[in-house]
Amino acid sequence: MKSGVPKGENCLVDMDSKAGDLFSAEPADAAGSGGVVGNLPTWLSALPHRLWLPKGLSASVAKEWFDRRRATIRPWAGFVDHRKFTKPRNFGELCQRVVRNFDTYNSNYTFIFLGLILYCIISSPMLLIALAVFVGAFYIIHLKSLESKLVVFGKEVTGPHQLGLAGAVSFPVFWLAGAGAAVFWVLGATMFVIGSHAAFRELEGGSEMEELFMEPV
Repeated sequence: MKSGVPKGENCLVDMDSKAGDLFSAEPADAAGSGGVVGNLPTWLSALPHRLWLPKGLSASVAKEWFDRRRATIRPWAGFVDHRKFTKPRNFGELCQRVVRNFDTYNSNYTFIFLGLILYCIISSPMLLIALAVFVGAFYIIHLKSLESKLVVFGKEVTGPHQLGLAGAVSFPVFWLAGAGAAVFWVLGATMFVIGSHAAFRELEGGSEMEELFMEPV
């Protein structure tokens, strides 16, 4: 006698169809018929696609952005060469240096900013705990929403709201960890480091380039 309960792969397909409306990303078809991408099992390779991400944002987009930034980095040896740092002759030259250096070393400054964020997180155990609480809360909410529709105050909790609910749960921990002070520290350190470099670093091309930009039109 045939049973109406789906079994095996049919059950997995049924679960995917029910959970499909909870995610902005479509199921990962890149696994292929073999069920393995490279050396990774199907469930692991499909994980980034199963987790909710804001519309237009995906792992491939983030990787493309990161690779593009890394490809345009100026050599760090020249970036920190102390022989290239001089005091601006006047306010006009200072402004010219800041504008031009921000354009020239944009990718370097981006990675400095990311490095300061990483340092702030690693050096603050409470902040690490707060992030762990946020990720754990989001993961639990995510699993509950897969089992059945998650309803709070009469409204279904969808992908964007799951992040908000996880943030509300972890907010007290972030407050105890001093997340606000960490944000201001990162912004202040970034402005000081990047601003100082952009103001005192000579333009690419040396003094001839600076004199060219300083000539009246």
